[in-house]
Amino acid sequence: MASPTQTAPVVEPSPQPGTSAPEPTATASIIPVDSENSGPAVYYVAIDDGGARGVRFGCNDSLVPVRGVAVPGDPLSVALGRLLEAGMPVDSDAALYDALADSSLRYLSGYMSGATVVVNLSGSLRPGGVCDIPRIQAQLTQTIVSASGASRAEIYVNGRTLTEALSVR
Repeated sequence: MASPTQTAPVVEPSPQPGTSAPEPTATASIIPVDSENSGPAVYYVAIDDGGARGVRFGCNDSLVPVRGVAVPGDPLSVALGRLLEAGMPVDSDAALYDALADSSLRYLSGYMSGATVVVNLSGSLRPGGVCDIPRIQAQLTQTIVSASGASRAEIYVNGRTLTEALSVR
């Protein structure tokens, strides 16, 4: 089965009428992305800021990198561990949103295939609305690509591509 490659979305569609973004959640310190002693970047969403704080995508949102304290281990495992950890706090003062907060995903494995990183996850995805679909795709894809150094990412959830897993409702 051919699998579509997931890349960090840069499409800039208008928000869907009648949809509202959930309020940002949470609290840990943000360490500047260029900090030498910080761990791999994990990406969160600045809702409806028009690209002011990062790459503009989806429903006029920005993708914002956040680094935690450096810990030993494989950067991909560390980054996904932080991103997928249930209730992992994000600095509430930074007004960042985690579209994966209601999902329960677990990192199973990841490997390089040329310039592409292939990642297998298990669990369930629970987007909070139509705008959460590109947010989930962007958070996962950019976190994975950044942590692995790959050019592209193929993401599978329970053996299905991320796109397929997000379209099954």
